[in-house]
Amino acid sequence: MLGYDAQEGMIFPVAAYANPFGRHESALACSVLVLNRHYMAIRVVNVKRAFSMLVRQLAEVVHIEDGQYLSYDFDSWLEVSEFKHQFEPDQHDWIRTVRFSVAVPRIIRLRVYDRLPRQDVKFNRRNIYARDGNRCQYCGKKYPTNELSIDHIVPRSQGGPLTWENVVCACLSCNVKKGGRTPSEAHMKLIGVPTKPRRSPVLSLKLGSSKYRCWQQFLDHAYWSVELR
Repeated sequence: MLGYDAQEGMIFPVAAYANPFGRHESALACSVLVLNRHYMAIRVVNVKRAFSMLVRQLAEVVHIEDGQYLSYDFDSWLEVSEFKHQFEPDQHDWIRTVRFSVAVPRIIRLRVYDRLPRQDVKFNRRNIYARDGNRCQYCGKKYPTNELSIDHIVPRSQGGPLTWENVVCACLSCNVKKGGRTPSEAHMKLIGVPTKPRRSPVLSLKLGSSKYRCWQQFLDHAYWSVELR
């Protein structure tokens, strides 16, 4: 739960969150899509950062209802939240303060930010795992992150580059079996061809959740990557 200090103009953590139907989860773990002033997706932020921008009037909530884009500043979003808490509480994640409950927005828009989003997906372990769905690209089984490793298809010892097309997720067993060889040398076969994602693989995973489907229309025509922070 968050607290709100009107004099300081900020929201701060108070206690754990529980929604009105007893499903215990943290609303603070939700993500919020950030648009620039021209409604172009630029990044994904956590709930604390989103509310911080709303309270300081750096951003506004963009809510899609009946196919229309509706914009709310922080105070008007509190009023909307009061209505939604009464009539459709199960359709939102909720932050509770001492004085009120506020729905976690899915999308916010920066009021004066015009910069364009990043066009490159960050080449890092998180995005590689997300691209491959935490699935070993040799045996095809899905594993927890701590049971996976990054394998170079053409080993670095043989001049293999550090690129999207030459790295895949591999379980520890398959990685050991392959060793410092190419798949053909190890008599192993990849289950798919690795490619560079057009947008953040982590973002694509979130779009599979119903709570984030409202992001889709802002991303359908985007060839850029939304930066995760």
